Amino acid sequence: MTKLHDLYQQQGQSVWIDYIRRQFIIDGGLQAAVDEGVRGVTSNPAIFEKAIAHSDDYDEQIQELVAQGKSTEEIYEALAIKDIQMAADVLRPVYDESDGIDGYVSLEVSPTLANDTDGTIAEARDLYAKVDRPNVMIKVPATDAGIPAIKTLIANGISINVTLMFSLQDYDNVAGAYLDGLELLDANGGDLTKVASVASFFVSRVESDMDEAIEATGNTELLGTIAVANTKLAYKRFQKWFSGPRWDALAIKGARVQRPLWASTSTKNEAYSDVKYVDELIGPHTVNTMPPNTKEAFKDHGTVARTIDIDVDTAQSQVNQLAEIGVDYDAITQNLQDVGVEKFEKPFASLMNSIREKSEKLAQGAN
Repeated sequence: MTKLHDLYQQQGQSVWIDYIRRQFIIDGGLQAAVDEGVRGVTSNPAIFEKAIAHSDDYDEQIQELVAQGKSTEEIYEALAIKDIQMAADVLRPVYDESDGIDGYVSLEVSPTLANDTDGTIAEARDLYAKVDRPNVMIKVPATDAGIPAIKTLIANGISINVTLMFSLQDYDNVAGAYLDGLELLDANGGDLTKVASVASFFVSRVESDMDEAIEATGNTELLGTIAVANTKLAYKRFQKWFSGPRWDALAIKGARVQRPLWASTSTKNEAYSDVKYVDELIGPHTVNTMPPNTKEAFKDHGTVARTIDIDVDTAQSQVNQLAEIGVDYDAITQNLQDVGVEKFEKPFASLMNSIREKSEKLAQGAN
């Protein structure tokens, strides 16, 4: 038993790992992580770029796909889908034992579709069908174009991991889209028990940008406080959205709450604890998706205790103070989402170039 098990059993928080790579799965690394308490996997274009472009794990499959005349985009999709399927199979016992609460592996739609509702819907449906595992979640960003796509996909019975959420408005938009989608699914005779969702609320990236803006005002009191405060307020909204008559009408039909997922939980500022964004955000019906280093740090010296709804009034006061000292919360969080899309677009473009170059080299080697 590890502290990861304790988080789930004592506090109702699931640990997912923000990492995927072919050899990690084949060599038993993922199974070992599951054995120590990891209950899901998240991926993104940056993670796949590191895995595929900077290793030879995928060369054999790339060579086979090149021989079949596949395009660069088709090769990437085939590589990613195989990884997701393999990881989903490792996690299937967790999915079954938890009755579909955990055991998910997330695969993101192309970041180039972040502002394309119809394109996002089409690709999400396609990826969901091709992975063909009940424990896959398709990642869709909480952009203006992503919100209606989320509603439609939930209504289609597709489990969704909503990503790139930074503001409380993002949270409200996403929770509303989830409930709208569930109501449509129900109206169309769908099975509410078969769809799940998480709302990925980013943490440390918020801290970095807020700290920079706060420091520019000469204020030191608020440094290192806003990311946790912002996340605690999001949890408070979660509690409101998933209670009351509207939610009860769905819950009685088997609907699952859309769990808040704390993403970007590695500490960027070395002045702060390396488990700050785990220790201070523990509570029921939540997920913390940790990079491997953060997971190891928490196992070693993290503290298992409910913290997510402690001092919420203080959290509200801290966020309110931003406007008083001239820091624009809305502008910063919107910029974070815009930049977040770019941070996925760039490694995705780099990945496409790497696959193209590898394909050409492997094709030459085969001739």
